[in-house]
Amino acid sequence: MPSGLSLNATPKSPARLGRLGGLADPGEIAFVDLGPDDRPVDVVFCHANGVNGGAYRSVLAPAARTLRIWALDLRGHGSTTLPADPDRRVGWTEFSDDLAAFLRAHIERPVILSGHSMGGTVSLMAAAEAPEKVRRLVLFDPAIMPRLWDGHTERRDDAPLVLGALKRRASFPDKAAAVDALVGRGIFRTWSRQQIADYVEGGLRPVADGGLTLACRPEWEASNYRIHNCDPWDALARVRAPIVIRRAETGSPCATVEHEPEFDPAWPIEIETIAGTTHFLPMERPDVVAEALTRP
Repeated sequence: MPSGLSLNATPKSPARLGRLGGLADPGEIAFVDLGPDDRPVDVVFCHANGVNGGAYRSVLAPAARTLRIWALDLRGHGSTTLPADPDRRVGWTEFSDDLAAFLRAHIERPVILSGHSMGGTVSLMAAAEAPEKVRRLVLFDPAIMPRLWDGHTERRDDAPLVLGALKRRASFPDKAAAVDALVGRGIFRTWSRQQIADYVEGGLRPVADGGLTLACRPEWEASNYRIHNCDPWDALARVRAPIVIRRAETGSPCATVEHEPEFDPAWPIEIETIAGTTHFLPMERPDVVAEALTRP
């Protein structure tokens, strides 16, 4: 266990909660620690925009029977306390820089670096920056847009995802009411009730006058859709660890499959589109997640 790790867990809980600092900015990265605690970390997992590491507890549980998994809360999400000002955005490199620094500070041996959506893209970019800490990449519907897309200058204030994030309900009287309000709605329509309960557990915090509010503020979530300022294609060209990509059949932001014929046949990259899935593939097919993470 790395020095400086603090855990908060109950004997009945299969997950442990941790926080680690030592990064460039003041604050700590929070994470859910799943699986056997008597072994080094096997997997570091990063979540989608607006979500949190804890939302994937039940999704990651099958793989955590044999692997130790740290599911992080990225900057501006969950219980992570790094600064997150939506008016002072740099772009997704903020997350990948955090992740690369976290790996170098707290991971002793190369791990499987995994992520969903934005978390997949961030994992890819961090792997290019800290290759000595990554033995394999496992990405679930990462946001890797077509090469013609200019992620460096994008600012789309009227994009549907931006507007949708800004309209997201942020306040709830309690956790039970939050779960009831989210089941079957919006991005949660294909999630199980347990997955939504996990999201609520890790994604709400108390407010001074009572009730709960989203830890990832709508303005922060929207800022991640508004400006990316990153080049995942450059990272893809630099990474030489084996890469496994599981892509959604419907609504996928992952354009790698369109360029697969251009890839070097000797490059260890495997791309598969999972039939019947949407962008929230991990929630819809936890079996696919388990298979991709636990393969030899």
